[in-house]
Amino acid sequence: MTTPDITARRALVACAALMVGALTLTACGGDANASNGGGKDTPKTSTAKIAISAKDGATDASINATGVKVSDGKLTDVKMTVAGSGQTVPGAISTDGHSWKPKQQLERGTKYQIAATAKDADGRPAAANAIFTTVSSANSFIGTYTPDNGSTVGVGMPVSFTFDKSITDKKAVQSHITVNSSSGQQVVGHWFGDRRLDFRPQEYWKAGSKVTMNIDLDGVQGAQGVYGVQKKTVSFTVGRSQVSTVDVNTETMTVVRDGQTLKTMPISAGSPQHTTYNGQMVISEKFTQTRMNGSTVGFGGEYDIPDVPHAMRLTTSGTFIHGNYWYNRGNPPFGRQGTSHGCVGLADVQGAQGDTPAKWFFDNSLVGDVVIVKNSPDSTVSPDNGLNGWNMSWSAWTAGSAV
Repeated sequence: MTTPDITARRALVACAALMVGALTLTACGGDANASNGGGKDTPKTSTAKIAISAKDGATDASINATGVKVSDGKLTDVKMTVAGSGQTVPGAISTDGHSWKPKQQLERGTKYQIAATAKDADGRPAAANAIFTTVSSANSFIGTYTPDNGSTVGVGMPVSFTFDKSITDKKAVQSHITVNSSSGQQVVGHWFGDRRLDFRPQEYWKAGSKVTMNIDLDGVQGAQGVYGVQKKTVSFTVGRSQVSTVDVNTETMTVVRDGQTLKTMPISAGSPQHTTYNGQMVISEKFTQTRMNGSTVGFGGEYDIPDVPHAMRLTTSGTFIHGNYWYNRGNPPFGRQGTSHGCVGLADVQGAQGDTPAKWFFDNSLVGDVVIVKNSPDSTVSPDNGLNGWNMSWSAWTAGSAV
């Protein structure tokens, strides 16, 4: 027989058991948003934080700055591939394990994939992935520049950029290109149209100086929807000073190096029908031999010489100083009369061999050396016809700067 007291005690025990069960379920279940300080069996999240510079899904990623970094940990593996083909993009993790970058500049308008893993100080892993596309050729611009990195040039050599797209925000572009000389000379940029930007000091570069240009155009908007992709530092050395003066009246050229006259040479400038430009002209290219075809510079079929020796370009329009082997041996023109179509000719032999005046001048000239022509009945060469901005006054030059 069950007494009321016994019945009451059983009811209390049952209620207590239910309450304990409920508490047990709550403790084991935990909170989905609880911190890592929860129960002893709760796994802790890695403190390593991986950051991929290009955002997942981006369509305008940089071809220069793309890479991976990690904080509070070290990278263990990074794989970058061309999406679709699976082609591996070589790269390297830094010695401290905190970053990774590709070994080469990426291609424009290309889709890539990055998968990165890392571990924190306690060995806990972390991972990150991104698929992105670099900025397209249609939405980016590149500047082809001269002189090349590491080159040695003459004192007249300007820094010249030619862009593959028209630039409307000239100030933004020019302000992200700086040119400095160890000589301390002030260097100013000048725009010729909307695709060419040249830099030079007021006077020729000081002989022996080092010039450094910092190109920081990556991500700079040059026109509506068009961005730069270049980021690099380029330096070149200015060699000895050599300025050669052609006097058309006497058909001679005087070569002066570092203030001392090296040689006065007989030349043959342009004929009365095809005169040579006056002005300061800079040697922009050198060819041991090259073809000269009159039809490419407006002279029709008047000449086509496949092996012009020791040719050095002075203008874009086709003015050269070069060797001449086809002259009349019985009546040499050098030092006597102008016979060319506007070029400056020196005595030479076919095949660019032998000890000739043309070979001597070629061997003793640098790209960037200055050739001045005076006393010609022609006009002064245009500043943008070749690298010939020296034919512009300093006030006019600086007026063409956007900064």
